[in-house]
Order: sequence, then structure tokens, then C-alpha cells
Amino acid sequence: MAEPPPAGDQATVRNLFARIAHRYDLLNRVMTLGQDRAWRSEVIRRVPLPAGGRLLDVGAGTGDLAREALRRGARVVAADVTLEMIRLGRRRLRGQPVAWVCADALRLPFAGAAFDGVVSGFLLRNVGDTRACLAEQLRLLQPGAWMACLDTTPAGPGRRGWFARVYLSRVVPRLGRWLAGDAAAYTYLARSTAAFLPAEELAALAAAAGFDQVGFRRRMLGSVAIHYGRRPQGHPVTDIPATPRS
Repeated sequence: MAEPPPAGDQATVRNLFARIAHRYDLLNRVMTLGQDRAWRSEVIRRVPLPAGGRLLDVGAGTGDLAREALRRGARVVAADVTLEMIRLGRRRLRGQPVAWVCADALRLPFAGAAFDGVVSGFLLRNVGDTRACLAEQLRLLQPGAWMACLDTTPAGPGRRGWFARVYLSRVVPRLGRWLAGDAAAYTYLARSTAAFLPAEELAALAAAAGFDQVGFRRRMLGSVAIHYGRRPQGHPVTDIPATPRS
């Protein structure tokens, strides 16, 4: 079996998601016992938009969050660094008004304050610099607009936390092997979750990046959390896109 990549190894992580793109949605449904749909709906509800508001879905994958946002009348831009995910998303949302962009979540090609809301699903754990990713999302928001993100986080102590860790480390890689033929990709899920910030620390990091009214809600025995925060009204607007990587 191939060794899973270390968390934050962006080129290898991108290749990993390219390998599992064809089974990504199915495995999300199975691994979460179908709960991920409700979580994504909650993420969209956490981001109030004006009528016809412009929403950015960062790390959009195959477009599950984008689909939910469309149901609520948003104008959606979906950005992801993995072309295979984008191709699947375009097919699944064919005919829907979604603008797809291939872009790095740390260097997004949009002007400051371009969006009325920013969302992400299972993104922050996979980027090389979580605070920089949050700061980039803050840059893109209108003052007073909201961000919400869904991600796995280390489970806490006690029986519930123990069960969540066993499920991630033992059951999920087996599901990955059976359904996607790639146990290494889902071993990475368990390892990167264990190495990621606890929910409280991720909330503190969002506040340090500049968000206010930050909060979070735990789901699935504490192994998943939905975080949210607002760009302060008085926060200065930067209208220059982030400098591309050299």
C-alpha cells in the first residue's frame, strides 16, 4: 500500500484528490452516514446573503456546497486546485450558473471585497498555511459579510472521542480501499485530522486572521466542526488580488 502524504504537502495532496475524484462524493456519503448533506446545508445557512449575492466556494471539489447555494439563489463561483474535481463538478452541475475556476486557495485571483460570502468544505486541513488561507478568505469578503467552513477536527477525550478516532483510523481506510481502491488516500484523512487544529484553536486562528463574531459547532462525535466568522464592518478593503506564487 502506498504511504499517505504528509498534511500540507500540496502537490501530493492535489494528486491524491485527483486519484479519488471519481468516488469522492460516494465516499463522503458513506463515511458520514449521509450526514454531510445536512452539514453542507448548515454551512450555507451560516452565510446570510443579499438577494442575488455572490458566493465563493473555495476548495469546491465536485460542487456539493455550490449546489446547495444555488438552491438559495446565490450567484456562485467555485474554485478548486484539482482539475479532475472541477471536470466532475461541471458535469454534475451542467446547465447551472456556476463559474468554475482552477486556483490555489492561498492565492485566489479575485479582487478584494469581491464576494458577499465565502464557504469551504474539507479544505483548511489540506492547505499548507491555515491562517494564510483564512486571511485570503477575509480579503475577498465585503465588510460585514460572513465566512463558514466545514472540516474534520481532532475528536476530544472520552468514549465518544475514542470511537471517532477508531472510526477514522481503522474503518475509513477500509472503506477507501473497498469503494475507491485507494486506502492510502483515506489513511491520509485520519492522519491529517489527528494533526489538525482542535476546534477551539481553529476558532482562535480565525479571530487572529481578522474575523469577528467567530463561533463553531461540533458534529459527528466531535470529529467534524462547522466554523463561521464575519469580516468586521470597519475592516479596510484591499482591492488588489493576492500576488501569484513564483
